[in-house]
Amino acid sequence: MNTPKKLFDKRKSRVRTALKAAANGKMRLSVFRSGKHIYAQIIDDAKSATVVSASTLDKDVRENIKKSSTVEAASFIGKLVAEKAVKSGVSEVIFDRGGYIYHGRVKALADAARAAGLKF
Repeated sequence: MNTPKKLFDKRKSRVRTALKAAANGKMRLSVFRSGKHIYAQIIDDAKSATVVSASTLDKDVRENIKKSSTVEAASFIGKLVAEKAVKSGVSEVIFDRGGYIYHGRVKALADAARAAGLKF
């Protein structure tokens, strides 16, 4: 029987497989969303290393947001991760939404990252 977790994992692997085929050496902006927090990291798959990361658990982020599970918090994280990426020399990435639909907090993070200078 397909449980929600199994269905999510199938969706996630389907998305990730399509991304790796289309990546052409670009780094991946990966998003993880929990009930209370949102996490974003830029991953270099060739080196299997995280280049930049940001989350609502970071101390400087918690001072600037009221609640960590809102669209505003996701926008702040998207802007922050894009600014860190541009500083480290990354300007073009491929967006990995995981198994989440492109809506709400995931969409807000992506839009803020685009507005802050990342191309995907």
